Amino acid sequence: MKKINRVSIIAIALILFSCDDVLEKDITNDMIELISPKDYEEIESNVVTFKWNNLSDSDKYRIQIFKTDKTKVLDSLITKTNLTYPLPLGEYQWRVRGENFAYQSSYSHQGDFSVIESTDLSKQQIILKNPVDNYYTKSSTLTCNWAALTIADYYDFELLNVTNGETIVFQETNITNPTFIINSTNLSAEAKYKWKIKGVNGTSETPFSTSTFSVDRTNPNQPSNTLPIQNATFTTNQTINFSWSILADVGAIQSPITYTIEFANDINFTTIVQKNDVSTASFDKAFTALGSYYWRIKATDLAGNISIYSTPFKFIVK
Repeated sequence: MKKINRVSIIAIALILFSCDDVLEKDITNDMIELISPKDYEEIESNVVTFKWNNLSDSDKYRIQIFKTDKTKVLDSLITKTNLTYPLPLGEYQWRVRGENFAYQSSYSHQGDFSVIESTDLSKQQIILKNPVDNYYTKSSTLTCNWAALTIADYYDFELLNVTNGETIVFQETNITNPTFIINSTNLSAEAKYKWKIKGVNGTSETPFSTSTFSVDRTNPNQPSNTLPIQNATFTTNQTINFSWSILADVGAIQSPITYTIEFANDINFTTIVQKNDVSTASFDKAFTALGSYYWRIKATDLAGNISIYSTPFKFIVK
């Protein structure tokens, strides 16, 4: 009977393991068709939009871009049938294939194109570098920088408060370097901000490039230990669930929060025996050593604000 059960378990495991392979269609002999850029197209822009046809039964697409000397510029797996990517002047080749869980299609034919210089800024885009989009900070100043455009004479900068609607906070023109420091006066309020930059020369200008960031200077509230309750008892190697709660802070911006859970053998946490960072208000752990333990939680938000520790709870491992 035991032998039969083992055989049955192995058979079921093999069926489950191969299930995705059975359900996925073999796309090995299929091929993507490139749409743009067209073969030997000259692109007067510092960004290139790549497009290709949808391949049924393909979940993702692998796009590769090379220089003509075969140096790889990009090798990326995406779910869309298009990609906009910044490229410097030069000659390039690209190709795409479809992929699903079990199979890969053939690569498309190789497309050739070149990025050429243009004095028309309306065909260019400002490539923003820092801060990254949806950045959180508690700082009173912030440095914004972007990739320089050689044909731009200067840049125009705008800062907007977009917490509720859009309100212009600050504007600056004739910036000649690809960097700008937003000072404490303009970042005095906790808020979500949008910064915009465009390049200008004597005959044309780029569209605005935009990115957002949030200023949050409110500390998270003190977490409250929930489980296990004070003086709970457990056995060695028993998995213990630690959970806690926290109220949302009252600031204008509520940054995402992570937690640090700490364990010690004394209530003053003179020596921390273990510390873990977690993204949810729960943590599982088993203890092998007998004794009394204490645990506490602190919260840290993405802007770098830190709560005070929760009130320590004691538990015993027997």
